[in-house]
Amino acid sequence: MTDRVFVIAEAGVNHNGSLDTAKELVDLAASAGADAVKFQTFSADNLAMESAALADYQRLSDSDARTQHDLLRELELSHEEFRALRAHCDSRGIAFLSTAFDLEGLDFLVTELGIPLVKIASGDLTFAPLLVAAGRTGLPVILSTGMADLAEIDRALRFIAAGVAQAHGAIERSERLTADVLEQAWRRRDEFVDFAQHVTIFHCTTQYPAADENLDLRAMQTIASTFGHRVGYSDHSLGSLASVLAVGLGAIAVEKHFTFDIHAEGPDHAASLDPDGLHAYVADLRRVPAMLGSAQKRCQPVEAGNRAVVRRSLVATRDIAAGAVITEEDVACYRPASGRTSFDYWEIVGSTASRSYRRGDLIDD
Repeated sequence: MTDRVFVIAEAGVNHNGSLDTAKELVDLAASAGADAVKFQTFSADNLAMESAALADYQRLSDSDARTQHDLLRELELSHEEFRALRAHCDSRGIAFLSTAFDLEGLDFLVTELGIPLVKIASGDLTFAPLLVAAGRTGLPVILSTGMADLAEIDRALRFIAAGVAQAHGAIERSERLTADVLEQAWRRRDEFVDFAQHVTIFHCTTQYPAADENLDLRAMQTIASTFGHRVGYSDHSLGSLASVLAVGLGAIAVEKHFTFDIHAEGPDHAASLDPDGLHAYVADLRRVPAMLGSAQKRCQPVEAGNRAVVRRSLVATRDIAAGAVITEEDVACYRPASGRTSFDYWEIVGSTASRSYRRGDLIDD
């Protein structure tokens, strides 16, 4: 990731189980200028019990009797289809990412598809075996924190640190990760990687769509100050404003769902951007770093020529004899600023004129 905000176009499961649609989503993300397009790699059998109920946002209606397992089964893509997606991303010049929801999926994404980073979904922030496995990959990790508090984030980071320690042989993979072992890994977390740079913590509100009053964007600053890590934002709100504000508050990466039809059936379409919205979203985010600019307050080069035009000088309002005491009635502040600055008004008023002035002369005493 560079100083430019890293934009992840979240296709997720908005392909509705169709490889052709997934490829078209890749094309859309690439044309919009996103840095990466992200999918979700899971097996319904490994993710949810057959009796697990749908979340409210996943229901098509109050009478929707499907289970999470039913829904997930409809949205699965096979490993072969993911291989085709990865190849299509390569052909379009956009990074391929996918969130793994089980250990098998993570191994597939890392060893076969060569993902550049690991994304942990908010729902898996407490899935300790996956957190440890993510740390073992050696890849940068994005940890999404929807539904979490600071204590849970802290604990999740410790499991990732344990995985990093295992990858470097500091902890045996067969060793039980007791509280003492986790603490040992935590104390050594910077021996093998710059851990604060290695794990980017994404603020998130797990609701689709998320209302403005539930976004708490300033929580990113709390996360950053508490843990010292880089922060990002997983945006489930409507429109692009929240992501733009998030970058202004310090997010170095953002992700946002997108789709071809926000009215399509599926759990994430309603909280997604349509094609025009995605293009506008990326374009807006590309402008933010330039707008934030430097923290230094100075006269910009583009402003310099305007200083003389819009600032003021001290000007004689009537004739003043040399040696006379200059009064308030003798001077005024007028544009342009080509004479003595009007900051000096009270230094001039009450002083003795060193020379004579005609009405309209710039005061240069």
